[in-house]
Amino acid sequence: MDKAVQIRFNDYPAAVQPLLDNLRSLIYQIAEEYALGEVEETLKWGEPSYTVTAGSPVRIDWKLKTPHHYYLFFNCQTKLVDTFRELYGEALVFQGNRAIVLNVAEPLPEPVLKHCLQLAMTYHKIKHQPLLGASPLNID
Repeated sequence: MDKAVQIRFNDYPAAVQPLLDNLRSLIYQIAEEYALGEVEETLKWGEPSYTVTAGSPVRIDWKLKTPHHYYLFFNCQTKLVDTFRELYGEALVFQGNRAIVLNVAEPLPEPVLKHCLQLAMTYHKIKHQPLLGASPLNID
């Protein structure tokens, strides 16, 4: 883990650290599963940020002012969150066109998040396709 990111992770409350580490693991899992190359892990705006060559950066964070939530942030200049809303508006909560909002007390909607992360991490290859070339997963 990047040293600055490790320091940031250590600053999160103990109960939140495993939740964010789970998101981090999903990012690395997707990069490996889809052979997306090396994940660049850095700190951007004080938040752990993850990027692969063909992807749009993904940041993760928890905020003291919203202690019951943690977040996956995406570049607001992309179609990512709008696409996620179209595909998974019933399954996920969003913050504008920049974030997926997760509840610390609820189970992680892992299949849906993995799909969203895969779209973000391949964004530059798929950005010209309607709905980024995606169709919703059957989550019933």
